[in-house]
Amino acid sequence: MLAQFETLNALLQTRYSCRAFLDRPVAHSDIEKIVEAAQRVPSWCNAQPWQLILCEGAQTKMLAAALTEAANEGLQAPEIPFPESYSGKYKHRRSTCGWQLYEAVGVAKGDRAASREQMLENYRFFNAPQVAILTIPKELGAYAALDAGAFITAFTLAAQALGIATIAQAAIAGMAPILREKLQIEADRAILCAVSFGYEDKHHPANAFRTKRAGVQEVMRWHKPD
Repeated sequence: MLAQFETLNALLQTRYSCRAFLDRPVAHSDIEKIVEAAQRVPSWCNAQPWQLILCEGAQTKMLAAALTEAANEGLQAPEIPFPESYSGKYKHRRSTCGWQLYEAVGVAKGDRAASREQMLENYRFFNAPQVAILTIPKELGAYAALDAGAFITAFTLAAQALGIATIAQAAIAGMAPILREKLQIEADRAILCAVSFGYEDKHHPANAFRTKRAGVQEVMRWHKPD
C-alpha cells in the first residue's frame, strides 16, 4: 500500500499546468487509456455526468482561431458563473501564479500589451495539438460540476503517468457561444472547461516555474468536542 501511495504522490508532485506544447499529437490509444482510467473516479449516484468533445489537427487550429477572435472582441459569456471575486489568501495565490508566469516569459509589470498577448495563449490552447471540451448536464447542477472536477483530476494524473502534459482551462468556458456553435453542443448540456494536452516543450520558459501549495494545517481543521 505504501508503494501505491508513493506512486500517486509522485504523480501529484510532478504534474503541473503545461503552457507550451510540442507539435506532436498523442496517440488515440493513449487518450482512450487516460479516459478509461479517469472513468473510475466516484460520482454522485454514479451518474458519471462528464462528456468530452475531442479536437485535434485542423479542427483544433480552427477552434483556436475562432476563440482568439472572440477574445479580441471582448466576448465573455460563461454558462456556469465565474467566481464573483478573489479576496484574501485566494487573491494572493492567484496573483502569485500570474506573476510567476509573467516573470518566466519575460512580461514586465505594467506591460499591458505583452500581458494581453500571453492571456490570449489560453484561447490558442497554448498550442497543444489536442484539446478536450468538457460538458455536463444542466439538470444536474453543481454536483455534476463537482463530479467533473474529480474526472479532470484523474485525467491529468493518468496523462502524467503516460508522460503526457495537460492544462485544465476554465477561461475557455467564457467563450461558450463559440464552442456551442462550432462543436454543435446539445442545448441540455453546459460547457464547463477544456483540458488541453500533448507533450510538453521542456525548453519553453512558460514551463519553467511551479506553483506552491498551502500547508496541511492551513487547509485542515480538527473538530474537537468540548
